[in-house]
Amino acid sequence: MSTEDAALPSAPQVDGPPPHLLVLRAPYYRDVVEGLTRGAEHILRQAGATFEILDVAGAFELPQALRIALRGSRRYDGYVALGCVVRGETDHYDHICRETISGLMAVALQFGLAMGQGVLTVHRLDQAMARSGQDGHNKGAEAAAAALGQIGAARRLGAV
Repeated sequence: MSTEDAALPSAPQVDGPPPHLLVLRAPYYRDVVEGLTRGAEHILRQAGATFEILDVAGAFELPQALRIALRGSRRYDGYVALGCVVRGETDHYDHICRETISGLMAVALQFGLAMGQGVLTVHRLDQAMARSGQDGHNKGAEAAAAALGQIGAARRLGAV
């Protein structure tokens, strides 16, 4: 299924108190990440959620920041990671993409986190722009909806 074929994201119903999330961003490609953020914010506000935003240097730092957040005193019901990695001329892209995505998943699995993954891995910047626009097909919005869905599942299963 392509981005164009996907249903437009909407905020899932989350029972209980309004969820509070941390949105971790790697704004290396500022315009792309701002678009992803607008999409995520739209969904989170639709759900009545509150959120904080934390920026890090790049996508590679997202899993580290997630783990650091867990060591802190602030508590969150869920997390959304937003960023973009564009393929260049070297294999650096492959390493950053693999370690970023697997790092986020490793932390989420180890600690049982409700996590929405909105890190774009693309060949060209125009592909990232198409996935971060405001036409409704926005991967930031999808990541926020996924995180909210996971929060709802955790609450229904008594895992919080």
